[in-house]
Amino acid sequence: MEVAGPPSERFRSYNKWLKEKFGERVYKVIVDAGFTCPNRDGTLAVGGCAYCNNSSFRPPSAIKTDPIRDQVREGIEYIRKRFDAKKYIVYFQPFSNTYAGVDALRRLYTGAIDHPDVVGLAIGTRPDCIDREKIAMIDELAQRTFVSLEYGAESIYDDTLRRVNRGHDYAAFRRAVEMTRGRSIHIGTHLVLGFPWETRDQWLGMADEMSRVGIDALKIHHLHIVRGTALAAEYARQPFRVLEYEEYLGLLCEFIERLDPRIVIERLVGEAPFGLLVAPNWGRNKNDLVRDINRKFEERDVWQGSRNRTAALD
Repeated sequence: MEVAGPPSERFRSYNKWLKEKFGERVYKVIVDAGFTCPNRDGTLAVGGCAYCNNSSFRPPSAIKTDPIRDQVREGIEYIRKRFDAKKYIVYFQPFSNTYAGVDALRRLYTGAIDHPDVVGLAIGTRPDCIDREKIAMIDELAQRTFVSLEYGAESIYDDTLRRVNRGHDYAAFRRAVEMTRGRSIHIGTHLVLGFPWETRDQWLGMADEMSRVGIDALKIHHLHIVRGTALAAEYARQPFRVLEYEEYLGLLCEFIERLDPRIVIERLVGEAPFGLLVAPNWGRNKNDLVRDINRKFEERDVWQGSRNRTAALD
């Protein structure tokens, strides 16, 4: 089944969605609260996720030890000067940002929003680092300000989650989403496309599952191998196939076609500094990919949800 008629935009952009919600462009201020992860500190495992080097997705300027209020103030001053920005979301990004007690988390989060120009929070975490008490506390904040709680699903396949040392199964993600749904919290999710032992049908099946499970936003990352990770060591010993650029564009077209059009797309591609990137080296940046994916959508005359059964039945 297909829904009729292409919309004015081929996919639901997060930046545009935020602008519609807040009336102007909103910028993210990255803060580092000093968290770790249970698959790093020995609680579940050591070493972290096989593909993860936190330095690959946050700039050195974001690695801080200052109090959260100071990080927010300094981040806002920098972004305001550079972009003439007026509204900000504070993004707790590095590691698992609910991996602490409720009282400690409440102090961190309330400190982050204690600035007149902050309009919301984004909290990146793992689905096994949440519980009903934490959800209730975050929901209280979400009734005062915008809060996006981002769960790293990464894959819906338990074999993959074991192989990359996640330390939880897909059922943990499902439980976390179920606990969070129906509240004031905006539910975000991260997925990785391109693990070499998964198939194209499995990658596309994740679009169907994300459409069904009840999330609000999605960050899609292609598998990229960065230095200082277990996956990079494995690749050095025995290189495996990674996605080519045009192959990834085609995969994204099919993936987003199957994705519920109500889901906001926060990211279409993974990024890593050139000095850390091992593979694939496409020689393109995020702007190139957004331009090319829009071109590919127009060539194929497809758009987000054009082959989504859930959307067709609404």
